[in-house]
Amino acid sequence: MTDWRDRARKLRREVTALAIAARDSRTPWYAKAVVLATVGLAISPIDPIPDFVPVLGYADDLVFVPAGASLARRWIPDDVMTEARAAAETRQEKGGVVGLVTALLVVVGWLLMGYALWRFLV
Repeated sequence: MTDWRDRARKLRREVTALAIAARDSRTPWYAKAVVLATVGLAISPIDPIPDFVPVLGYADDLVFVPAGASLARRWIPDDVMTEARAAAETRQEKGGVVGLVTALLVVVGWLLMGYALWRFLV
């Protein structure tokens, strides 16, 4: 069980580092798009696939977040990721992982998608 907790902490720190790296001007736009989707999925209070759905319910947490993080890491320059990981480590030690602005962006994104879906259906 300790191994799983360590992995979860590392993934949490890596997602935070990706969010920090996405703000860097040296990060390509396509990496920023993948980071936005990955971080949004990781911190979102709403899952695209509800957790109560057998097998698929946890697929977004267990497959999509690590896959998105891996893809984004390939596209972000190494020096940017090194700096972002150091900043994420510092931020995690202080207790703050996700900034208020990031959380608000995710909520606004879900609201916009809900509105678009409502307009499409009505």
